[in-house]
Amino acid sequence: MDLTALFQNHLQNSLIEIETFHPHYERALNYMLQARGKGFRPLLLLSVVEGIDPLLIDSALDPALAVELFHTYSLIHDDLPAMDDADLRRGVKSLHREFDEVTAILVGDALNTHAFYIIASSPLSADTRIALTRELSLAGGVYGMVHGQILDCYFERRPLDLERLSQLHINKTAKLIAASLKMGGIIVNLPQEELDELYNFGIDLGLLFQIQDDLIDTLSSAEEAGKTTQNDTEKNSFTQLLGVDGALREADLLAQELQRRLERFRPSLIPPLERLLGSYLFRHQRLKGDDGRENTEKDG
Repeated sequence: MDLTALFQNHLQNSLIEIETFHPHYERALNYMLQARGKGFRPLLLLSVVEGIDPLLIDSALDPALAVELFHTYSLIHDDLPAMDDADLRRGVKSLHREFDEVTAILVGDALNTHAFYIIASSPLSADTRIALTRELSLAGGVYGMVHGQILDCYFERRPLDLERLSQLHINKTAKLIAASLKMGGIIVNLPQEELDELYNFGIDLGLLFQIQDDLIDTLSSAEEAGKTTQNDTEKNSFTQLLGVDGALREADLLAQELQRRLERFRPSLIPPLERLLGSYLFRHQRLKGDDGRENTEKDG
């Protein structure tokens, strides 16, 4: 099953329509969604559903969309002048550059809220919708991404040790990735032990993803990465703390451990997750070719 095509079609068929006399509100709401990110987080959710009960994939499309809406809001706000002040995202101008800062703040707020409306309206049982709402809000709010973001901003120019840096990025990045896997498990009613296993796997996957992202930021041009790069020199990052070679070694160790753990999942889960993660687990090894030239791929 081509989950990527299925999800992208659902996303494009679910673009927001609103009656308004504002000159660009509707276009701004859909601007970053139409830029077509890779959809990594919603595909994690859908891959779990495919591995356990493929008949539920259609019902899982809305929760997957909610995850993408929430992630996109976070990128819009992360790019703001008060945060990273980035000019480029998903290969197009960041939303505050295309429109203005006020529009970007409000569109981010709108997509955040709309994500929970989509879950509430999804064709799932009330108990499942409540559980999905809980997971997304835990990962993205007070106890998750916002916590990580405020740590990231406050400790800019204040070096952190590896333990605190990892905690920062567990909150900022890893918890939403972990929640995406767990939300897929909730939809197919996996037992708590397996939900916990998926979540813990996702935390380490999120750390790997962040180390790789730091390497992309350090080694890539903005054109190659599809977003502003070399913009985090004053922020805490794995490449700043460990150096490029140290970050590559850490990424290798994490990727190898994740591959071993993936092979211990229930058999039906392994193929869809392997198909998705095959291009991600060792993507850091493609950042430099044998001749030392950068070899990067777009992210976000």
